[in-house]
Amino acid sequence: MTTTLGGVDAALERAREGMDRLDPDETVAAVAAGALLIDTRTDRQRARQGELPGAIVIDRTVLEWRLDPLSDSRIAEATGHDLHIVVACRQGYSSSLAAASLRALGLHRATDLAGGVEAWLAAGLPTTQGPADVRE
Repeated sequence: MTTTLGGVDAALERAREGMDRLDPDETVAAVAAGALLIDTRTDRQRARQGELPGAIVIDRTVLEWRLDPLSDSRIAEATGHDLHIVVACRQGYSSSLAAASLRALGLHRATDLAGGVEAWLAAGLPTTQGPADVRE
């Protein structure tokens, strides 16, 4: 029996269904209005590209546990399922999958930064050299 799952491109397409992805300027506005900006880039990527002002850095491997308001391992900001969360990665691919995973936990306003930090930089938005707000 052969099952075709469609590969990563199909998974990405499914992840983005119904998600209102934000461009860099919309992300800045969302954060100003109280959204959590979550940066899942690696240390190396952040060192090379800079830190996103106001972002909370959470490793992708623990993202769901840190943001699920029902988790004993949640961060203090994970106060309810109505949180507006914007996930950022380097190019906007893994962040879509991460946001879909958060949506599956009931965080229905989770979305991502379309184009990732590369789009942020292309838009001329600022980065810093740290220190980052890293949550483990």
